[in-house]
Amino acid sequence: MNTLPTLSVVICAYTTRRWDDLTAAVRSVRGQRHPAEQLLLVVDHCPELAERAEQAFSDVEVTVNQEAQGLSGARNTGVAAARCEVVAFLDDDAAADPDWTRQLLAGYREPAVLGVGGLVRPAWERGRPAWFPPEFDWVVGCSYRGLPEEACGVRNFIGANMSFRRAELLAAGGFRVDLGRVGTRPTGCEETELCLRLAARNPGAVLRYEPAAAVRHHVPAARARWTYFRARCYAEGRSKAIVARYSGPGAALASERRYLRATLPKAALRAVRPGAAGDVRTLAALCLGTGATVLGFLTGSWAAARPARDTGSLRPALGGGGP
Repeated sequence: MNTLPTLSVVICAYTTRRWDDLTAAVRSVRGQRHPAEQLLLVVDHCPELAERAEQAFSDVEVTVNQEAQGLSGARNTGVAAARCEVVAFLDDDAAADPDWTRQLLAGYREPAVLGVGGLVRPAWERGRPAWFPPEFDWVVGCSYRGLPEEACGVRNFIGANMSFRRAELLAAGGFRVDLGRVGTRPTGCEETELCLRLAARNPGAVLRYEPAAAVRHHVPAARARWTYFRARCYAEGRSKAIVARYSGPGAALASERRYLRATLPKAALRAVRPGAAGDVRTLAALCLGTGATVLGFLTGSWAAARPARDTGSLRPALGGGGP
């Protein structure tokens, strides 16, 4: 049996308001059956949180974001501080299952595998709304109906639960700082863009999805509302337009085309089936979510086509050879 690679786990946090979630995330990493060699907490421009974390987590390496404010900069800071062969990212409001690290690392026995990501289950604070379609669980940062149910290669991972070979992250230049969340702004797709860049740099490489490497992602009540649902779908569309500009529409939108052609029609049929939970409201959510996402993409495409005033932020933050 091949020895598993060494592992650094990076948790990024930006506010003290999620302290209980952060504590649960740290506890879940401490409780792994296969312990990580390094646990890093990157604090994103919040001195109060950094001070509190240093006092509370004696066995955690606490550092502060050395780049521009936002999740991408914080992740890049974590990659720079990591000492191990593989870097895994866990959200500050997610908790890993006890066998999470072992399941992630097992995928790296194949040299062609550059990254391994896992399942993200929603942990609804007040229960799943009857109208909320599982096909749109990506809205709350979770795995959605339509993803593979068995281990296989995928285009990209969900950010709450992903890992990469550190050397490949450095060579690719890390996460783009012009993508990704800043505070509570519901933007994203930095993981998708990074995965596309890694694949373009390494033809024949594999990004492996391993459902057995699972985490639970806390979904607060505020994210179970129609207003958040609509805003997040619109932001996703805008973000995908930017990714399509960087990576080309073919690779950037391949999964979305399959989603529109297969996943959503099946969801609509389920919603109108007699006795279906949510019925008309679920169908309305499917229509609203799809429409908002498409509108965001069209708006983002128009904005991306305009000449940029400052392209300095368009380069990957860690340097190196992104296309």
